[in-house]
Amino acid sequence: MWGCSRLQELPTSIGQLRALQKFHLEKCLKLKELPTSIGQLHALQALNLSRCSNLQKLHMSIGQLNALKKLDLLRCLSLQELPTFIDQLNALQELDLLRCSSLQELPTSIGQMNAFQKLDVSRCSKLQELPISISQLITLQ
Repeated sequence: MWGCSRLQELPTSIGQLRALQKFHLEKCLKLKELPTSIGQLHALQALNLSRCSNLQKLHMSIGQLNALKKLDLLRCLSLQELPTFIDQLNALQELDLLRCSSLQELPTSIGQMNAFQKLDVSRCSKLQELPISISQLITLQ
């Protein structure tokens, strides 16, 4: 669904795509949030929301995506914070936050992510500090 610049919301029926492994929503410029049913995509391994410049928050149901390995939020300019439940993403290996210019902080729970290998917070101009718990990410490269 790359470049659906007029897409404002996803249908709740999206959760019925239980075998979906990769979901690309890059450049869905008017998308503000994901439906709660996104948490039903238990086979999802990669979620690309890069350049969704109006995405304001991630719904807590994302914490149910146990197979998710890669979350791409590059240039999500309106995203101000990551939810505290991000540590529930046990398989997450990569998190790209490059140029999330409104992002103000990372949750302290980020240090509890055992599979985490790659974190990019480059050019997050409002991010003032990294949580102390980040030192617990022994697999971070």
